Amino acid sequence: MWDDAFPSFLIGLREGLEAGLIVSILVATLVRSDQKSRLPQVWTGVLAAIALALSFGAVLTFTAANLSGTAQEAFGGTLSLIAVAFVTAMVFWMRRSARNLSSEIREKVAAALTMGGGVLVLTSFLAVGREGLETSLFLWTTARSAGESTGPAIGASVGLVLAAVLCWGLYRRVLKINLTRFFTYTGMVLIVIAAGVLSYGLRDLQEGGVLGGGHSYAFDLSGSLDAGSWYATLVQGVLNITVTMTWLQVVAYLGYLAVVMTLFVQGLRATAPKPAPVEAKAEASPSTRNRWLLPAALVTVPAVVAVAVIAASGGKPATAATVAVSDDKNECGKGFSTPQPGQQTFQMHNTGGKTSEVYLVNPSTNAVYGEIEGLAPGTTRPLTATIGSGDYAWRCVPTGGDAVTSAAVHVSGGAAVKAVAPVSEDDLKAPLAAYKAYVQSGLATLLTQTQKLQADLAAGDLATARTDWLTAHLQYSSLGAAYGTFADFDKKINGRADGLPDGVNDKDFSGFHRLEYGLWHNQGPAELAPVADQLSNDVDGLGKAFPTQDFDPTDLPLRTHEILENSLQFELTADTDEGSGTNLATVQANLAGTQELLTVLQPLIQPRDADGLTTVNADIARVTALLAAAHHADGSWTPVQQLDAATRAQLNGATGQLLEDLAPVPDLLEIRKSA
Repeated sequence: MWDDAFPSFLIGLREGLEAGLIVSILVATLVRSDQKSRLPQVWTGVLAAIALALSFGAVLTFTAANLSGTAQEAFGGTLSLIAVAFVTAMVFWMRRSARNLSSEIREKVAAALTMGGGVLVLTSFLAVGREGLETSLFLWTTARSAGESTGPAIGASVGLVLAAVLCWGLYRRVLKINLTRFFTYTGMVLIVIAAGVLSYGLRDLQEGGVLGGGHSYAFDLSGSLDAGSWYATLVQGVLNITVTMTWLQVVAYLGYLAVVMTLFVQGLRATAPKPAPVEAKAEASPSTRNRWLLPAALVTVPAVVAVAVIAASGGKPATAATVAVSDDKNECGKGFSTPQPGQQTFQMHNTGGKTSEVYLVNPSTNAVYGEIEGLAPGTTRPLTATIGSGDYAWRCVPTGGDAVTSAAVHVSGGAAVKAVAPVSEDDLKAPLAAYKAYVQSGLATLLTQTQKLQADLAAGDLATARTDWLTAHLQYSSLGAAYGTFADFDKKINGRADGLPDGVNDKDFSGFHRLEYGLWHNQGPAELAPVADQLSNDVDGLGKAFPTQDFDPTDLPLRTHEILENSLQFELTADTDEGSGTNLATVQANLAGTQELLTVLQPLIQPRDADGLTTVNADIARVTALLAAAHHADGSWTPVQQLDAATRAQLNGATGQLLEDLAPVPDLLEIRKSA
């Protein structure tokens, strides 16, 4: 985690200091000119810029989360290149402007003060907003390359806090900083970091299919170095250099570093104050040599230290045996000898010509102890598994080919190790058929309920329509696991106003939430009856189309937690409330849909994780009890917004715990080719 914090710390420090300097000069100018009453204008612009930066980060996260795996790689790679461009431009601009930064800022501030409050707000907004957007983009890119957000978030936070402290010290005149030297040195470090981000971004684009050469490796040290070691993790976290890199990555890394660092160092001479004329000398001056000292050290010192650490540690641990993966029966599992009991790391090297999956299995039961998917030819990846008493073999499954199994070895001693019994597509056929029958029956009931709602509005009975609206909406919400197969019908039936040009007044806003808005915002039957008619038609169309639509069996295990993820994100935040205050009723319906799904999957879950299923059932009972407390005898529900803070936190916590305990189910029931 901490190795991933440094790049974000540096960005937070630099960007925070740049934005903070402008804000502190704005504040100082207002204070000294006896215009403290205008300080709220500065803080308004600052807060608006912070909100913009946070929103931008949320949009990046949400967008990436809703893309396919390949599209995520392409999206992330593109943003990495944009982040490199921003960082490079920032480094050069600050190198050029640092010497006169304070005077330039004061000129802008003076101009803003003479042009009214709006310009003052805009000046502070732009000052912080630009740096905030750059920070959000770089932080998102760093978190994605790290595979986790905690380290980058902590690093950026510490950098921003330190920048705020430095700006306060400068403002109070208790601190002096040579800004030119500070931005020069940090700029050199950022150039090295940006080279790694560029390399990582290009690898993403290769894996996303945008660029070729994904299997043309300049080097693959995974057979000699432990990719999970502390030193490999540190180098990857800070510099984005991995044990396996393609030619495109290496050329881009070295090319960027050579070109950009050279231009940066050469530019230092142009921006430095001109010394008095001296007699020309053939050799480089000490100042020229000094300018190259830090960038040379930034490149060579980490390399020398890395070599020394690797040499001292002996590279990869001796326990990490290299095992061949191949579609050749004589090659699959080659290098595998009887291991010792306990946790073992095997370096799986694909010696064949096809991308393969590989499983460590019990050859008699096909139970899986460990697995790797998508191992490309010529590459090596670690597989960690716990070895106990029993029989073990490797099963290699090449893409488009037949599975082959290595010779088995028997391990004596050690505790019994639980393995995952593989699930095949046939295993999911019965649960899928049962769930489809449940959905088909539920859609028939839903049609009857929406027709009742349609009749209420045709008769002008708004009170009954509100009651029947809730009944029908909860019925639909209990079918959550099938949303992925409802295609465009779900948007028509249960779509939200978010993102529509005219919001709740948009012509494309339809379905349950459109009726909810109208029924609880005093709209009349004449306006709502056509919406109910369309809803009834859409439900009827869905009921007729559903039997012919594809329902991927692998979606069933995924939906066990995805339904309640939506509840936590949209319902328990009241984000979908259009006036009825019935979000908690919808959560209860989502919970009922989750329980139905667990019921049909129970024959597969029970023998694989009986304890986990017991825990999930206890979690469901806890959430059910909390929801029941918000459901009153007259049928009404307490709106989420009216829950006291303690109850709301308790409900969110219980739902979050349930989601955490449901999270292993998709992996437990993943369709594996090891059988």
